[in-house]
Amino acid sequence: MTTAFISHQDCALHNMGPEHPESPIRLAAIRKVLDRTGLLQELDCQASVAATPEQIQLAHARLYQQRLERLQPSEGVVYTDEDTALCPDSLHAASLAAGSTILATNRVLTGVNDNAFCAVRPPGHHAEHDLPMGFCFFNNVAIGALHALQQNGISRVAIVDFDVHHCNGTVDIFKDRPEVLVCSTFQHPYYPERYHDIRRDHIVNCPLPAFSEAALFRNALEQRWLPALEAHKPDIIFISAGFDAHAEDPMADLQLSEEDYRWATQLLTDVARRHCAGRIVSVLEGGYNPVALAFSVQAHVEVLAGY
Repeated sequence: MTTAFISHQDCALHNMGPEHPESPIRLAAIRKVLDRTGLLQELDCQASVAATPEQIQLAHARLYQQRLERLQPSEGVVYTDEDTALCPDSLHAASLAAGSTILATNRVLTGVNDNAFCAVRPPGHHAEHDLPMGFCFFNNVAIGALHALQQNGISRVAIVDFDVHHCNGTVDIFKDRPEVLVCSTFQHPYYPERYHDIRRDHIVNCPLPAFSEAALFRNALEQRWLPALEAHKPDIIFISAGFDAHAEDPMADLQLSEEDYRWATQLLTDVARRHCAGRIVSVLEGGYNPVALAFSVQAHVEVLAGY
């Protein structure tokens, strides 16, 4: 299998301050582990390409995008909410993160790569159609999924999200789009407390109580995600790959390990082989213990690459 690894050094330019958990250190830690293990050398490494305004507007209102541009400072930081801040290079980094998902989608759909992992930041799954929140400005996975739906032969997409926080932004964008299945596991009650109780046949929310261990997580995927994915028969699968449900992560209270992420990735690659010729685009979301994040990404990418 050929797995694309898509990233860009300028994603590190987005910096919300030395104490902020969504830090450039996250990507450095991932690259360091993948490099030292030799895995990076086995991947097809590609530089991200910035999304165009029109591509971003697949998922977001034009006025929203313009509002962010007006807010972006020439120096220092400007907060859009209590957790999320713009610095002078934030929207450049966010455009690269969104564009990486489009690049990955194009490479996978044309058969250049079997699948892809986008090591990018800022993350995206909390960004709603016209609202930044939760460290997110542009919803990278949503932009990639909507781009995929514009391509010949793609009529059904699945987005699966195992970040510890619920993907409210992704649900907001696709709540009335039944051709896009959205499956999510998340700690509940917990941030962001939006859309966790929505009732739609194509939205599969799987809340997990604090301190849940692997058995509950795996059961949710087997009993809830898997039947939904088998019924939907997606033409491509997108993964919002957040690793902050790890037991060592400081942001929440689920108790997963690298081996749980390896198991989940194997389940998803098996579904992809059955229904969409193995086509997967995975995009980094959360994960705030750099060591746990890096080794979790290693496990995830190893499965994508067939190891």
